[in-house]
Amino acid sequence: MKYFGTDGFRGRANQELTVDYALKIGQFMAWYFGKDKSEPVKCVIGKDTRLSSYMIEYGISAGLASAGADAHLMHVTTTPSVSYVTRTENFDFGVMITASHNPYHDNGIKIIDENGYKISEDILEECERYMDGKFSIDFTEIEPGKIVDYLQGRNKYMSYLASTCSEFFRGYRIGLDCANGASSMIAKTVFDMLGAKTYVINNEPNGTNINVNCGSTHIENLKQFVVDHNLDAGFAFDGDADRCLAVDEQGNIIDGDGIIYIGAKYLKEIGQLKDDKVVVTVMSNLGLMNALKENKMEAIVTPVGDKYISQELMEHNYAIGGEQSGHIIFNKYATTGDGILTAIVMTNIFVSKKCPFSNLTRGLEIMPQRLKNIRTDKKDEIDADPEIQAFAEDMNKRLDGSGRLLLRKSGTEPILRIMVEAKTYEDCDKYIEETEEFIREKYAI
Repeated sequence: MKYFGTDGFRGRANQELTVDYALKIGQFMAWYFGKDKSEPVKCVIGKDTRLSSYMIEYGISAGLASAGADAHLMHVTTTPSVSYVTRTENFDFGVMITASHNPYHDNGIKIIDENGYKISEDILEECERYMDGKFSIDFTEIEPGKIVDYLQGRNKYMSYLASTCSEFFRGYRIGLDCANGASSMIAKTVFDMLGAKTYVINNEPNGTNINVNCGSTHIENLKQFVVDHNLDAGFAFDGDADRCLAVDEQGNIIDGDGIIYIGAKYLKEIGQLKDDKVVVTVMSNLGLMNALKENKMEAIVTPVGDKYISQELMEHNYAIGGEQSGHIIFNKYATTGDGILTAIVMTNIFVSKKCPFSNLTRGLEIMPQRLKNIRTDKKDEIDADPEIQAFAEDMNKRLDGSGRLLLRKSGTEPILRIMVEAKTYEDCDKYIEETEEFIREKYAI
């Protein structure tokens, strides 16, 4: 698709992503969902803390209202909260304005269907045709819709999060890194509701500091904070809070693979892991694969992208799936990755087992892994290059089961990712350097 990628329409605000596009997206979605309805279409809209989120919110709202739909504004809130409210409060669709973990000057638009899932690609393709003027829609005879505040949606979501927990967290000291993003409005309140002594950092968004040296992309700050304040656990979110990474009481970082291991093992123990299957992506560490197998669980592997995880969970009703980056879906509670929910579930597990957080990762030995990003507008060409593919295949033969090389293009940024797992970090660095040199020489980048 031209505008929408694996995680919505994302680009630099006022350049790739303009108010004009936001207006047209609002108009198209109102028209599409209203074609067969006699009453006005209802849409709920959330946004993260970027400066540009406000202008995009107003652009989409204006487009919706001009096409006869009612826009309900949750204002600053998380992506999973929009998903939850859309599916539980009878909205026709939802919109989240965010660029997730990207820098503040980027922004994005995610469209969520009435069931809380990312909207289908055929609808987005039709929307792109409208955005490019391939067809027009006459709104002149349409009664304009309303634009109203809907802050109660956020409150309902917070109450729901608290209801998912079976334990009370009184006496536990929990750290939260809100990335100066959407979780700043929600995370502390929920953990306070559950009785925790909550310590929060990076919860003072100013429009430009989202993800800046904080949150799940810079978890080293939370690691130090947990150790310095003698906390029982720490959790770091990204800009729209659909990701979560963790730190145990000893200061060890627990990434998405570790969280999946802990969650899957616990669900198996309580008899809630359907078919003993766990959904992961090709980026998951071989150490996780080995640990799941050792505990008589099977990994179902998908391409990178939480939408693929979601599809697999929805189709087979598996209990848990996720990505190394921290997108974790607990199918019983949510249709999308939810960072705050993930933090609650992890805390609930070690509280219920009356053990330190660090005990939960026993049996998981993560293999050395390195990731290198090459910024290039040739990512599609490189990704499809038979010579590059042959190079990768040859390197994997050299690693001979003791590691692997994985090349993939980002779905949201002009980046090609090189991931290597090997017996040592020195080997990882060596193979990454060799791969990067081969790519840069061939494509002069």
